[in-house]
Amino acid sequence: MRPVGSKYLLEEPLGRGATGTVWRARQRETAGAEAAVPGQPGETVAIKVLKEELANDADVVMRFLRERSVLLRLTHPNIVRTRDLVVEGDLLALVMDLVDGPDLHHYLRDNGPLSPVAASLLTAQIADALAASHSDGVVHRDLKPANVLLKTDADGQMHPMLTDFGIARLADSPGLTRTHEFVGTPAYVAPESAEGRPQTSAVDIYGAGILLYELVTGRPPFAGGTALEVLHRHLSEEPRRPSTVPEPLWTVIERCLRKEPGERPSAENLARGLRTVAAGIGVHANSAQIDAALGVAALLAPDPSPAPVPDTPGAADPTQVLPNTGPGGASAYDPSAATSVMPQTGPRGGNADPTSVMPPVPGPEDPHPWQSQLRAARDRNEQTQVQYLDPSQDPLRRRPQRQPQQPQQPPQGRQGYPPAPQPYASPQQPQRRQPPQRQQPPQPQPYNPPPQPYAPQQPPPQQPAPRPPREPRRRSANPVRIPGLGCLKGCLVMVVLFVVGGWLIWELTPLQDWIAQGKSYWEAIGDGISTVTDWVSQLGDAKETADQVTEPQ
Repeated sequence: MRPVGSKYLLEEPLGRGATGTVWRARQRETAGAEAAVPGQPGETVAIKVLKEELANDADVVMRFLRERSVLLRLTHPNIVRTRDLVVEGDLLALVMDLVDGPDLHHYLRDNGPLSPVAASLLTAQIADALAASHSDGVVHRDLKPANVLLKTDADGQMHPMLTDFGIARLADSPGLTRTHEFVGTPAYVAPESAEGRPQTSAVDIYGAGILLYELVTGRPPFAGGTALEVLHRHLSEEPRRPSTVPEPLWTVIERCLRKEPGERPSAENLARGLRTVAAGIGVHANSAQIDAALGVAALLAPDPSPAPVPDTPGAADPTQVLPNTGPGGASAYDPSAATSVMPQTGPRGGNADPTSVMPPVPGPEDPHPWQSQLRAARDRNEQTQVQYLDPSQDPLRRRPQRQPQQPQQPPQGRQGYPPAPQPYASPQQPQRRQPPQRQQPPQPQPYNPPPQPYAPQQPPPQQPAPRPPREPRRRSANPVRIPGLGCLKGCLVMVVLFVVGGWLIWELTPLQDWIAQGKSYWEAIGDGISTVTDWVSQLGDAKETADQVTEPQ
């Protein structure tokens, strides 16, 4: 839990937006007279902490303080009440009532579009909130479903609560708008805001028209792949009427989405027209209510004096001059007089509220704890030793060499006989040609580091030993060899396999009945051999007869 000021404690984040983070918070003690709602200790509130770039902008901070009274006096049943404003160092926060319920954006995503009657009645309540804020000279400028919270009463009825009043006005500072042409969301921005023209309360009516369109269709009227494409459609395209939108309701939407701000209705007339439409398009509507809904265009009159948005970023409401209540009346006013001190109105009487002390933060000159630990670990390490590496030992420059093998001793012959000569060994093995040695670079002066107990001593570089000659293949000790014995064995085995396989086929299949009429296997083989022999004999006799006939007489 993090303290905010001396009266609030942040508990958990509820959501994040473009201008800050909303937290669930708890009040520690009763607020002073500077707050609109004193509250009670232990009461749960919502605190919106603005982003750091807003808090670091001096113009935003000054405007935040000047418009304190404007934000605190916005009280309406459909507006989330701002209870207090906190300015503490580089932190800006708005303390608001906590609304336990989803926002309209998530509700539409989970439940789908609303019916035309429900959408008209819900938007009418939002128009009531806009009418109240416009009468106080406050323009929302960022009206969208995400800024509408749904509060459920004890009877189960949902009421929209408009929030984030004044946030767009506070964010519109010179340092922040240098890279942005407008303040708001592209899908809900008015054409005059996109073009940089003077803005009035009519921008909220345009946003209400887009919100009403999204409530009955589930999507905004203008969409695109980029923000620039969406803004171009706001400026050049007209919305198309969906088939599910009744004609009276489309008349209201079309009038709110006019490109010219002077043609849009006021917030008060918009609320009246939406309630007329809701009564005329319901299932229980009578003929008079239907006729009134069809003529709703006559109720949507524009605002004769719309609330303007300050042209100069940072401008606030004009300073109000209080009447002089001194003993001398108006003539006793002296600009050079001393500043009067207002009496203390806090709960402690004449004593001011104590300033809460935040925990100390390390200064820029003090090292962070992790830097100290890293430095200590680096100091404990020994210095890395740099030694010269011989190019012949560099694995990236030389080819790997095999380890030399010990020559095998020739076997001794039988006792009393000298060892048999080796006919395949050459009398003299030629020497292997050694590659030329690369010229060694000049040796630099060696660096003598301090002795290290854990560093092993590196052996001096050694030249690779020459590869020994290959030993000739030894002949077998058995001098008796039968050429072709392996092939003969294979042929005999194949003959046996054919004979045994043929016998099994002959005995186990009806082949003997088809060919030999019940003869045995061996009788059939004998008859076959006899047939082949007779055929060969007949061929020989025929050849002899032919030779005798062809001999010359």
